[in-house]
Amino acid sequence: MKKVHSNLLQFRGTHYDFGYKQGELLKNSLTVKNREKQWKVRKPRFIVEEIEVKEAITRFSPGLWDELVGLRDALEWSMEQVMMEFGGYRVDYKRSGCSIMTGDGYMIRNYDYMPKTYEGRYSFFQPTDTGYAIAGPTQRITGRMDGMNEHGLTLGYNFMHRKKPGDGFICCAIGRMVLESCANVEEAVTMLQDIPHRHSFSYTVFDKSNQTYVVEASPRGVAVRQSNVCTNHFEIMTKENRNHLVDSMKRLEAINNHRDELGGAHDAFRLMNDTDKGVFSKQYSNWAGTIHTSGYLPREMKTWFALGGGAEPVEFNFAKWLRGEDVELERITGEVDTDIPFVHMDEGAYWTGRK
Repeated sequence: MKKVHSNLLQFRGTHYDFGYKQGELLKNSLTVKNREKQWKVRKPRFIVEEIEVKEAITRFSPGLWDELVGLRDALEWSMEQVMMEFGGYRVDYKRSGCSIMTGDGYMIRNYDYMPKTYEGRYSFFQPTDTGYAIAGPTQRITGRMDGMNEHGLTLGYNFMHRKKPGDGFICCAIGRMVLESCANVEEAVTMLQDIPHRHSFSYTVFDKSNQTYVVEASPRGVAVRQSNVCTNHFEIMTKENRNHLVDSMKRLEAINNHRDELGGAHDAFRLMNDTDKGVFSKQYSNWAGTIHTSGYLPREMKTWFALGGGAEPVEFNFAKWLRGEDVELERITGEVDTDIPFVHMDEGAYWTGRK
């Protein structure tokens, strides 16, 4: 078992100032040093043109561009390097797992991926210039893999495949822009239908109305369905699915088979986070091990978070935070059953020519 942590970042202010603050924290960090070495092996298969990327980002989330400028100024990087690392437009993505379920007043999500990419940051950001406040774990610094905003809109995504990518945004950038720009599931669905998608993912959105929509999105189309569970295959755009769906179907079946036994959000969290229920994954070396489990309770405006399996979630009262009451914790700790290094904690969290 490996002891891991996620650092808590709390900020109220403009996007530029938020970006600058994050740049100060990142400068000379293990995260940046490891990623520099990752790029030496994982050659980028995309192009980033500043004018095109700026136009794409500002159309959906104008404040996000200012955050990137703040990162640039604090890190003293070129804008091209900032866009490649943190812009979220035309960036490649590996395979992953992930499972999501919703119920009466809650959304629970397992984030399954590779420790070498996990940056260990949980952010509370309340912008004073534009956009909605968001609580949730970050990915690629500016992106969000799941989260809840000040209106109680929650979002999480599930990987499908990365065949035949198109010009567009990657999953975590899309998650950030939707949460920052949309107040409810209807607005989120509309934006997900409009935004250009780089790869094929499902986005699950849920809010205080208790409605859940799963948006199946690829560079070639978007389909919308209502469902309270999602793993790693499309149910409408089935031609987009990968050939090997055994694990995705197994996790879907495990959730559905136990749903009638659940008494509420805590039972649902245990179903997702316990290691013996058939949903939690330990396939870390295959880019599909469960690193964290998130819980979102929109009506109560509370969020839950746990690192590793068999853990009780740390609870955050987002409503109080929005009123100015800071979270006292500085980091969340947990244990993950792997010896693979984490990018924010360990030397050597990068790939060699062989792995």
